[in-house]
Amino acid sequence: MIDMIEKEDPVISEEEAAQYDRQIRLWGLDAQKRLRGSRVLLAGLGGLGAEVAKNLILAGVKALTLLDHEQVTEESCRAQFLVPVTAQGQNRARASLERGQNLNPMVEVHADPDRIEDKPDDFFLQFDAVCLTGCSRDLMVRVDQLCSQHNIKVFCGDVYGYYGYMFCNLGQEHNYVEEKLKVVKPTGNSSDGPEAKKAKVDPNETTMVKKMASFCTLKEALEVDWTTEKAKAGMKRTPVDYFMLHVLLKFRTDKGRDPDPQSFPEDSQLLRQIRDDVLEALAVSSDLLNEDFISYCFSEMSPVCAVVGGVLGQEVVKALSQRDAPHRNFFFFDGRKGNGVVDYFGPN
Repeated sequence: MIDMIEKEDPVISEEEAAQYDRQIRLWGLDAQKRLRGSRVLLAGLGGLGAEVAKNLILAGVKALTLLDHEQVTEESCRAQFLVPVTAQGQNRARASLERGQNLNPMVEVHADPDRIEDKPDDFFLQFDAVCLTGCSRDLMVRVDQLCSQHNIKVFCGDVYGYYGYMFCNLGQEHNYVEEKLKVVKPTGNSSDGPEAKKAKVDPNETTMVKKMASFCTLKEALEVDWTTEKAKAGMKRTPVDYFMLHVLLKFRTDKGRDPDPQSFPEDSQLLRQIRDDVLEALAVSSDLLNEDFISYCFSEMSPVCAVVGGVLGQEVVKALSQRDAPHRNFFFFDGRKGNGVVDYFGPN
């Protein structure tokens, strides 16, 4: 992948070097070259999608395609800063195009108003990374399995009220480099004492270390067998956000939408029922997920979109540039507590 990208875009122009000066100083010229050779698909231009789009455009990918068939509504304008308030009734992808392109003229930004469900498999194969927001579980599983077979990086994310998550699948072998402080080997002899024999870290010098991480598919990550002894033993350390995600994805599958503030009483009752059904199907205790979450998972909150979108955009940049350790494989954010957690789900 790296060789292909470098042949396609081997040099960065003086104008680009000036534009991306801070980033090149931060993660190096090679990493920026890989970014500049990458094409990304972003599906879903809600509040989270707008944050991710902004971060990827500013980072300097080669091209970003905004895919969304939904129309701009009054609610979407509250958390989505790329669409003008005068654009209500227009397609969200097209309405986001002008402001998105203005963020960085060096990035090719395209708008696609089609339904992602109608896209053939070949459509996804033109990208180096695919980022899915606001999609159904079945669609995310389908696209993830397809992209996994073609070494295309996949990211999924959503924001539900105070809660948000991110998932990534970078393939069975994702190679990256990490900057580490250089360890200076001891040079003293036995007469210099024990301290001279210890390796020391030089705070003024760093070295690049090559590493590899392995990821599983979304289907595997969501189908953990909680009846095994190993899974039961780790239950206390498992963030409840994982089970909450199952509930909210099931709600989206059943209703074709997310919980709506306009139908709060009905949706709250349905969420309780889905919670009980999901936890029973997963063979875990119904006490595991307190129903308090129900009152706080309605609509997209812009501060939560900013946090989750920042992490999601950062992970896409890290994966494409092959620089620094990726989050493996879930990130959950709880806006009520103001904290996030990274955890791995799936086969080891």
